[in-house]
Amino acid sequence: MRHRHAGKLLGRSYEHRKALYRNLMIALIEHRKITTTLAKAKAVQPEMEKLITLAREDTPHTRRMALSKLSSKDAMRKLFTFAPLDYADRNGGYTRITKLGPRLGDGALMAVIELI
Repeated sequence: MRHRHAGKLLGRSYEHRKALYRNLMIALIEHRKITTTLAKAKAVQPEMEKLITLAREDTPHTRRMALSKLSSKDAMRKLFTFAPLDYADRNGGYTRITKLGPRLGDGALMAVIELI
């Protein structure tokens, strides 16, 4: 039983899941819109929302915290250039998930996650 265990496991170990989230967040920051499976999009959405909320305030401490989540200086710099401008007056809801339907190969439900 998984009572009181929050979060999606996605059939991966902790390290693999952490790397997957990091890569998805970096891709989302760089491209502003990515296509992935619905389960991965739903799993990375809260992490991305927290990261953007953190980036709305540009201080050295928040930059270090974002860099620890992203581990990419380029993505961190890009996040801190657009987040304070685009999301200053917004209280959450920075991402949107749009369902696309099943993938041809294995039938996995696909979705587009994008920054609003």
